[in-house]
Order: sequence, then C-alpha cells, then structure tokens
Amino acid sequence: QVQLVESGGGLVQPGGSLRLSCAASGNIFSIYRMAWYRQTPGNQREWVATITRSGSTTYADSVKGRFTISMDNAKNTMSLQMNSLNPEDTAVYYCNANGYGGLWGQGTQVTVSS
Repeated sequence: QVQLVESGGGLVQPGGSLRLSCAASGNIFSIYRMAWYRQTPGNQREWVATITRSGSTTYADSVKGRFTISMDNAKNTMSLQMNSLNPEDTAVYYCNANGYGGLWGQGTQVTVSS
C-alpha cells in the first residue's frame, strides 16, 4: 500500500508561483502513474497533470505552459511547479497515484488572491 502526503499550499498573489510536493511511502514500486487534481466547492474534481513511471507528462489545457509536473525518484516525491497563477487556480490540490480509482492524498489548499 502507498501513502501520499502533500505540502506546499498557501496564499499567493496573482502572477505569483507556488511549488506543491507529494511524498510517497510504502510500496512505491506499485505506482505506475501519478497525477495532480484540483477541486473547488460545488465542482467535480478536475485533472491537472499526469506523470508516468517512464517520465511521460501530460497537462490540462488550462495549465499548460504554466505548470510543470516532475518526479524526484530518489526522494519518492512528486512536485507541481505552478507559475503565473491566477484566481481561477484557487482550489484544493490533490495528489493521486494509479488513476482516479487509486490512491489520494488529503489535499492542500492553494489560494490565489490580491
């Protein structure tokens, strides 16, 4: 079993940057894909970005060019570098392993506001 622990959320002004981290522990060798999702009150959870064990990355159109997903295999930590943030990026961001029906972190709040 895998445990996911997120960190890095907080308050940032429009145009600013944040870096989220997700530390994986346990049977990390069972992970074949990791992703970031986000959710605002009253809305469905929205996919943001995915990285596979082979290193392939994909992004939602809404964040492409602004966000970068990466994996530090030595530390078993996935990161999401978020640049040029706008208020529409405000959400709870969730770390995910092995797809929507897989494993989830508790989430970390990102608030973009003046």
